[in-house]
Amino acid sequence: MSLSVRTQLRLLASITLTTLRLVGQSPADPVPTRLLRFPAINGEAIVFSYAGQLYTVPGGGGTARRLTDGPGYAIFPRFSADGAQLAFTAQYDGNTEVYVMPSAGGAPKRLTISATLDRDDLADRMGPNNLVFGWRNTTAEIVFRSRGPSFNPFIGQLLTVGLEGDVPTQLPVPRGGFVSYSPDDTKIAYNRIFREFRTWKQYRGGMADDIWIFDLKSGALENITDHPAQDLFPMWASNGKIYFVSERTARANLFSYDLATKQIKQLTTFTDYDIKFPSLGGKTIVFEQAGQIWKFDLATEKSAVVPITVREDSASARPGLTNVARFVGSVSPAPDGQRVTVVARGDVYTVPAKDGPTRNLTQTQGVHERGATWSPDGKLIAYLSDATGEFELYVRPQDGRGAATQLTSNNDTYPFSPSWSPDSKKLLWGDRKQRLRYIDAESKAIVTVAENPDAPITTYGWAPDSQWVTYVKQERGTLSKIMLFGLAAKETLAVTDDAYASTAPNFSDDGKWLLFASARDYRPIYSDTEWNYAYLDMERVFLVALAKDTLSPFAPKSDEVAIAKDEEKKPADAPAEKPDAVKPAASEKSKIENPKPKISVNVDADGLSGRAIGLPIAPSNYGSISMIGERIYYRRAPGGPQGGGGGGEGFGGGASSRSTLALYDLKAKKETELGNFDGFQITTNAKKMLVRSGRDYSLIDLPTTRVELKPDAKVDVSSLEMQLDRPAEWKQIFDESWRQMRDFFYAPNMHGVDWPAQRAKYAALLPSVATRNDLTYLIGEMISELRIGHAYVGGGDRIEAPRIKTGLLGAELSRDPATRAYRIDKILPGENWQTKTRSPLTELGVNVSAGDFILAVNGQPVRDLANIYSALVGTVGKSVVLRVNSTPTDTGARDVTVVPITTEAPLYYERFVADNIAYVAKKTDGK
Repeated sequence: MSLSVRTQLRLLASITLTTLRLVGQSPADPVPTRLLRFPAINGEAIVFSYAGQLYTVPGGGGTARRLTDGPGYAIFPRFSADGAQLAFTAQYDGNTEVYVMPSAGGAPKRLTISATLDRDDLADRMGPNNLVFGWRNTTAEIVFRSRGPSFNPFIGQLLTVGLEGDVPTQLPVPRGGFVSYSPDDTKIAYNRIFREFRTWKQYRGGMADDIWIFDLKSGALENITDHPAQDLFPMWASNGKIYFVSERTARANLFSYDLATKQIKQLTTFTDYDIKFPSLGGKTIVFEQAGQIWKFDLATEKSAVVPITVREDSASARPGLTNVARFVGSVSPAPDGQRVTVVARGDVYTVPAKDGPTRNLTQTQGVHERGATWSPDGKLIAYLSDATGEFELYVRPQDGRGAATQLTSNNDTYPFSPSWSPDSKKLLWGDRKQRLRYIDAESKAIVTVAENPDAPITTYGWAPDSQWVTYVKQERGTLSKIMLFGLAAKETLAVTDDAYASTAPNFSDDGKWLLFASARDYRPIYSDTEWNYAYLDMERVFLVALAKDTLSPFAPKSDEVAIAKDEEKKPADAPAEKPDAVKPAASEKSKIENPKPKISVNVDADGLSGRAIGLPIAPSNYGSISMIGERIYYRRAPGGPQGGGGGGEGFGGGASSRSTLALYDLKAKKETELGNFDGFQITTNAKKMLVRSGRDYSLIDLPTTRVELKPDAKVDVSSLEMQLDRPAEWKQIFDESWRQMRDFFYAPNMHGVDWPAQRAKYAALLPSVATRNDLTYLIGEMISELRIGHAYVGGGDRIEAPRIKTGLLGAELSRDPATRAYRIDKILPGENWQTKTRSPLTELGVNVSAGDFILAVNGQPVRDLANIYSALVGTVGKSVVLRVNSTPTDTGARDVTVVPITTEAPLYYERFVADNIAYVAKKTDGK
């Protein structure tokens, strides 16, 4: 698909206007709705998911009626064979579970009770847990995919559950994805791999799905597609064919496999958007395509779109006052520490250290502002904004009085955070085109400092006289050099060489020293488990004397006797000094007679790198280095390699989260640890320090001893609020996502994809975005057009159901049909010396074995429970009394106390490892 630039601009303008019209659309206007998802059909009734809830509509289309209204989302509806029941995946009670309800609507019944998984989300590439795939044809059992009995989030099992909601039964296949039963339920057609939630179109790797037929009686297995492309969503029809979707064409289309002839036939020929998530109902298949629902008639092999309109209040898309305190992106202190700038959810705020109002300086809708930083003179705040459609650099008065001034224009790439020069006249920034530039804030003239062919320049800063710039130049591979650039002569000097990786440069406040971290301590650590070496904690903090005549702070000293000089005697008749008529106050006199000397940074290029001095501190990983007087502040984080931080953030610079803040006193030759924090930034006047601990920020006096944070030092960001226009924000996020891939994708030709055309194509669906999950899906589809792995999208302000953890016993259970007691089929082996691999039924004093029975939980007989796990909801970490016996009777039963766990994944991993060790030992006779 290729469009001219003019056509693309017209299309995008039309889309924007359409979006704005739809936001204010009258409820009476018949607007066909798109982004209708996960459809199912039974005769003339279609059920689908929109905005995270289920709707039903006649097969011919029309206005949809809502069926669900619970927290979280409801997805993957599937009709029972008789059409009376509807199974689906939902989050009514917190976790993602299987539910069933009358197909015409009604109260849902929960059928599964599962553990809370870490990666259980509609936007995650692993997909949600407990996805409903269909029903058996001859019995009222629902088949679904669960990752519960697995240690690997890539792998899930196929399970069935009945309408009574008992413990599910696993199908006799080790793993599985989409599945469909044969009409007589003796076989299944299924995908062994599950990867449809990954944003990776036209995948051709080793995990590409095929469709397999598995005989549930004989165990015979047959691959019926055997193609390098993705073949998925098998649907076993009663006409002797298995229908599926394949990416063997440029777009995912519908195909069929004839069981008699073994021939594969293409049935649809879409060329714009892929077919997604089809479902078979009788003689009709429904599927998603271009955000709409289509019907495919098996007899005629013709497809047609179903016109559907959803009339709802769109509560999740309504604008309104929103607290954004949990969306703080960056914080920077004012020069005197009386306020801080805060960027939260795309707006720039200033927040008082103690007293005063919180100010939203920008108050924009559908615009992303970031990288805000205060000018050293305290007058202006600089920031980046994409109000024009690209990020540009702006400044505005810090008190909110006055309009913003746009400094740059016609930007065409991603800029990194700006850094003010100490004289408040210039701003320095790097960008994705691997340039480092500065701009004169008054004339708007731009000067290029450096261009690096190998990597972007993301770490940079100013000398105190505003006449020198330092930055990190990443070389090919892992090495990086510290560089200097003189504004006056436009000269570039290398401070370090190619032998070591150096980062986090910063000038001392007097301009005599350049400080940086460098990995020069090679101390190999020998592994106790394999014959190999590892190199960790290689960095120390270094100082480079910029001028040759600078004295070393570690130069040898010698105590010598001072010889006093004879004082000249005053004549006896010398008149006494007369007092001045008016003497200025001491502070005024200081200002008059001893003004602060103007700093002038002198750099002697000859021998510069040889003047580096390492601080006598432990090798580790260092960043955020600042030198005030004779004290050097830094962050230390042992345990791994670190990189450089951004120029304007102030909380980067190399060290990892929750590192140690420390200072080294050059006069006392002593290091002092100040505390454990996630970051710090020193104010321009060098009197205050802003520290971050988790999500909390505190302003403290510049410390010289260990910091004990006091409650009144905390900067209160809890009152950050904005009037949020969600549709406008969603459009901005979509546009910026497109630009991010344009600017950061590794291949300049975008894999041959017409990237502007893809933006226009998927922006056409923006008017139907009703939730953050919709937006994530849309962005993922656009990104997947690049046909590359590990390009995923997630996060965002999504509606999330509160999770309620279910206690697990570390065992596989089944029900005795006669007594309704639960038999312990397998106990998962654990390693109880550590918490994460603790297996409750193997702990000391429990003394139960596989084959024993559980009769009651906390005194409640399990025979009265639909599912034993209903009695274990909310018991994680709590004592639970189990009545157990070797037979399913109360005679001779005993009570044992266990503490359920939150996940069995580590136990399944332990079993996996043990089984593999046993297998290898057996095959090699223990060798």
